[in-house]
Amino acid sequence: MDVICQAKSGMGKTAVFVLSSLQQIEPTPGQVIALVLCHTRELAYQICHEFERFSTYLPDIKVAVFYGGVNVKVHKDLLKNECPHIVVGTPGRILALARDKDLSLKNVRHFILDECDKMLESLDMRRDVQEIFKMTPHDKQVMMFSATLSKEIRPVCKKFMQDVIFRGQYYLNLESIFLIHSQLSTRVM
Repeated sequence: MDVICQAKSGMGKTAVFVLSSLQQIEPTPGQVIALVLCHTRELAYQICHEFERFSTYLPDIKVAVFYGGVNVKVHKDLLKNECPHIVVGTPGRILALARDKDLSLKNVRHFILDECDKMLESLDMRRDVQEIFKMTPHDKQVMMFSATLSKEIRPVCKKFMQDVIFRGQYYLNLESIFLIHSQLSTRVM
């Protein structure tokens, strides 16, 4: 099921897609199963760290982060010698690795955009994301996350969703969910 999720900073958006992906992944050696794109190196690094943290007791799952500013040969060697199941990165570096055939996206089952509004508002970055998207299989889950999702960018997000009417589309308001959970927890105690 494809998802667009909007929630304020600190509400747990990253945990939602990290845990969801980890729960669904069946690691196959040499195959990238989940691809997470974000707009900055810092965010890519943080997301990779969260995947590593939550997969501590899942030793078969390998995670790697790829972004510009690092010698591309380092990334190519890592992909050649120890292909990760989960790839986190910035669109420019991911696209470069995929174009050079160092990163195969043919087995991606989870396509995740964090801070999707930031990536899709920038036309250059949007072009990169679209090209990467086209390199992935038709049959995949698309998840988009953002703290701010303008009315103008929502139709752009929907273009990445497949059979939205038939497969389902849900706008999750994590703030309400956590508020309800918090109220229930308080009553139980």
